[in-house]
Amino acid sequence: MAGKFVVFKGKDGQDYFRLKAGNGDVILSSEGYKSKKACANGIESVRKNAGDESRFEVKTAKDGRTYFILKASNGREIGRSQMYKSGSGCRNGMKSVATNAANATVVEE
Repeated sequence: MAGKFVVFKGKDGQDYFRLKAGNGDVILSSEGYKSKKACANGIESVRKNAGDESRFEVKTAKDGRTYFILKASNGREIGRSQMYKSGSGCRNGMKSVATNAANATVVEE
């Protein structure tokens, strides 16, 4: 089953997206956008940048879990992952984003 971008309106009135893997797990979440058009541009930026390993930055949270941030060519954050208990889980998450983003459909909730 292919991945999908799920677009939704947040409680703050902004538009967001989540990239879900084929199994339904959320693998990347966006920050808020002021318009649907800006949100769509964010999705296209994920498609464009997810195939480039250098666009991923791995971080460690205070509790020791890891997560990653996907950045655009200008250095701005496009999205971030869930928390992972291991570095290998985090790396698998990055691979999943790279694999799923290119052909993921876009659906609205």
